[in-house]
Amino acid sequence: MFVKTFGSTVFGVEALTITVEVNWDARGRDYFIVGLPDSAVKESIKRIESAIRTNGYEMPRTKIVVNLAPADVRKSGTAFDLPIAMGILGASEQVGNWERLQDYLLMGELSLEGEVRPIKGALPIAIQARRDGFKGLIVPQANAREAGMVNNLNVYGVRHMRQVIEFFESGETSLQPVVVDVRSEFNAAQHHFDTDFSEVKGQEHIKRALEIAAAGGHNVILIGPPGAGKTMLAKRLPTILPPLTLQEALETTKIHSVAGKLPEHATIVSRRPFRSPHHTISDVALVGGGGNPQPGEISLSHHGVLFLDELPEFKRTVLEVMRQPMEERKVTISRARIAVEFPASFMLVASMNPCPCGYYNHPEKECTCPPGAVQKYLNKVSGPLLDRIDLHVEVTPVGFTELTTLRPGETSHTIRSRVLQARDIQASRFREHPDLFANAQMGARLLREICVLDAECTELLRTAMDRLNLSARAYDRILKVARTIADLDSSPAIRTEHLAEAIQFRSLDRESWGG
Repeated sequence: MFVKTFGSTVFGVEALTITVEVNWDARGRDYFIVGLPDSAVKESIKRIESAIRTNGYEMPRTKIVVNLAPADVRKSGTAFDLPIAMGILGASEQVGNWERLQDYLLMGELSLEGEVRPIKGALPIAIQARRDGFKGLIVPQANAREAGMVNNLNVYGVRHMRQVIEFFESGETSLQPVVVDVRSEFNAAQHHFDTDFSEVKGQEHIKRALEIAAAGGHNVILIGPPGAGKTMLAKRLPTILPPLTLQEALETTKIHSVAGKLPEHATIVSRRPFRSPHHTISDVALVGGGGNPQPGEISLSHHGVLFLDELPEFKRTVLEVMRQPMEERKVTISRARIAVEFPASFMLVASMNPCPCGYYNHPEKECTCPPGAVQKYLNKVSGPLLDRIDLHVEVTPVGFTELTTLRPGETSHTIRSRVLQARDIQASRFREHPDLFANAQMGARLLREICVLDAECTELLRTAMDRLNLSARAYDRILKVARTIADLDSSPAIRTEHLAEAIQFRSLDRESWGG
């Protein structure tokens, strides 16, 4: 007997419906799974056999051929256990009303006793199931709320294979579609943070730099001695970024779903991601890839912040692979059979010590590094990468007086209100450019149209580049940052004070920096 069930596989952040064709033939023996399955899919027949027998059914002692169509697409993972098992039970006529199997998409890994275990990519699978017109989607209970965000689709969460069998046999079961109020859960979690800028003592100059970075979407590097507060400040940056829109949250959730990084029973990523990989990370783990391409840290940081602590300690090859994604805001993983594209629109925040000992330019402690060591340490970070970082911020230690003050600092809520005001100005400016949402993303042509300088500003910039030995690559970055500072000041034009403040954030472009 021939039976069809349906499953799904994920490529990048999109899903593709897979037809699971099961043919039961009494004229033969053994089991075959065809259609480019990987080892995990091939091994499923042993899990399925144990689950079927444990629950009182018979695994046919005849020839069974399972075809996963389209047959030229690679199938991987353990999530095909459930649709294959139901197809076998239907083909051997051990499940009544097996015709109803074609109305539903099923996904889930089976244990040896029939428990249904979690899968990856439930959200893109649910989106594709609705697009293909299925009546419902059956997934593990742990993934039900995640998949339940998709409206106009009945999503059922199951804990055991027996629930699925009862559902198709009787049609009257305790299974009820999962109901998720996405907007209320999204809004409730958006403004709750465990950290706040009011907890930071002193460092007003650094707070100002991070406010500018948040307002314009600029990349930033913090340079200072150990214990100056670089990591503490970076971790508070998401608290002043604009809240995620629902569309941005869904895009980010799809990536985390595919990577299997969503917490159990989670529904949606409500706050901007903050990813902080260790400096021993590989280039594949950072950018993404593998035999079955998976998103890397830069994609998991989509619409959020990627924080690289101790930047010079990262392998140079790891840092260099970020250059293209930082410009294009996406990364393409190419393999012989497929090319997968992952979004990667993130803010880069990096921190580093100024020298190997950490105390170059320290107001109290003396640097013990030999001559030339400071510049050699800085050279571990390539010029093209520094060229993509708009703000270079020198962090100095906090004095005892500031550290012990009881006066509360400015809250993240207050700073965020100014950032939102500046982003509103930029949204109006880029309304004819839907792919742009911040000043940092302006191209050369748009930069010349928007960042027009008067004679006084032009002369100031010329003088700064000559006297401070700023490189030519700093020119565009200074203009973008100056435009953001003007937006924070609600100024339609860039004034000299805006330009002067932007110039001071290019310290690493000075030829004299580091001796």
